[in-house]
Amino acid sequence: MIRAATPADVTAIADLESEALGEDAWSEGLVREGVEGNLPTVHYVVADDGEVAGYAVASVVADIAELQRIAVRDDLRRRGVASALLDAVVALADAGGADRLLLEVRETNAPALAFYAARGFVEVDRRPRYYRDGAPAVVMRRPLGAAGGGGWTP
Repeated sequence: MIRAATPADVTAIADLESEALGEDAWSEGLVREGVEGNLPTVHYVVADDGEVAGYAVASVVADIAELQRIAVRDDLRRRGVASALLDAVVALADAGGADRLLLEVRETNAPALAFYAARGFVEVDRRPRYYRDGAPAVVMRRPLGAAGGGGWTP
């Protein structure tokens, strides 16, 4: 089941964040701020199988949404959890009036690049030295809703 995150989920989200993203992980305090609604454009959703199986974080501002984070527990990968979380983010962004969804992914993360490409994302840019270790990021975009990105194409 995909649902909005609650304060009871903060520690589990922060732990999964740390496991999945290592030195690029956000602190538990920052996760708490987002989950508790203190960051007005930020939305956390979780996959719940009796505990937090995965989570996604999106920011929606006017016509642009950004998938900031998505992570799934190791034991549940390749079982549709990430797809369900991404579908929830797409629905949230569309309902918020966004006409495109953006994200960044490590240039070397071939499985993630393939995952997003299979779900309608296309590369639109690169960000050199984006991650703390200096690795570049690929910026990807997916159109949403009827406007589909305001007519802009890469």
